Amino acid sequence: MSHFPRPLRNQSVDPPTFLMTGIPGLEGKGLWLAIPFCSMYIVAIVGNFMVILVIAMAPSLHKPMYFFLSMLAVTELGVSISTFPTVLSVFLFDAREIGMDACLAQMFFIHCFSIMDSGVLWAMALDRFVAIYNPLQYGAILTNSRIATIGLGIATRSVVLMAPLPVLLRGLPFCRANILTHPYCLHPNLIRLPCADTTINNRCGLFVVLSTFGLDSLFIFLSYILIVKTVLGIASKEGRLKALNTCVSHISAVVVYYTPMIGLSMAHRFGRHAPPLLHSLMANIYLLVPPVLNPIIYSMKTKEIQKALFRILRFRPELHHGAW
Repeated sequence: MSHFPRPLRNQSVDPPTFLMTGIPGLEGKGLWLAIPFCSMYIVAIVGNFMVILVIAMAPSLHKPMYFFLSMLAVTELGVSISTFPTVLSVFLFDAREIGMDACLAQMFFIHCFSIMDSGVLWAMALDRFVAIYNPLQYGAILTNSRIATIGLGIATRSVVLMAPLPVLLRGLPFCRANILTHPYCLHPNLIRLPCADTTINNRCGLFVVLSTFGLDSLFIFLSYILIVKTVLGIASKEGRLKALNTCVSHISAVVVYYTPMIGLSMAHRFGRHAPPLLHSLMANIYLLVPPVLNPIIYSMKTKEIQKALFRILRFRPELHHGAW
């Protein structure tokens, strides 16, 4: 028995309905797939929420590095919350239909938070460069107001660049079976479905990718060139190792984020004849793995976060008196 509702008729009504899919070839294993997916979402949501909570409650962590880390946790929390409802509905309840407006709203938030994620990673690279290049003026350069301005700029850029994409899609006709290849709505998937010319949509999407992920990755790369140059100028070997050690967590976060993102982009643009399973796995890795791993990476590599987390979990009375 098929797990899909009957194929959609010629879409002459507006708005159309889309059909989400789970893992190709495993349509009958929805309940079993729900267990690992839900477990990963719980880890991602709880882990990032705990990072935000620990940084908010610990005055000793009210520093530029941790403020940027809390921004990263917020963006990854946003990505997880944006995709979780439809993933749960597909795998657990086999509810695969989603309306046009709900689909476009989900697409907007997924990509918005992903773009913010990329921007925050660049801001964290800048933070590491300032901390290593001029440690004595670190706090004076990255003041709270400047950090807030950077965060606001990252959020504004994401919203402004993403806003036209759902509007452009909303005006296109959909006149065939609108089957999505994921249990959520992504722009590269949606622009293949209209029965009209999508050249403008493709160009706008490419512009967004190049002006966000492209520029951010370039700035991260340039930041680390400057960091390496600065580190090589440190006289002592211990000093060089100590400086580089402060970048390990951020480098890990960059690798965890950009590797599946590049893989997903390549699969969408050049792997049109690749098995659907490849597209599905790449999308799930891109959206699920960074929110799951980054809280673990930073918690394991940052002793200050470990100490603050242990104090929260132990409910020590002095926490309420600010004795961190």
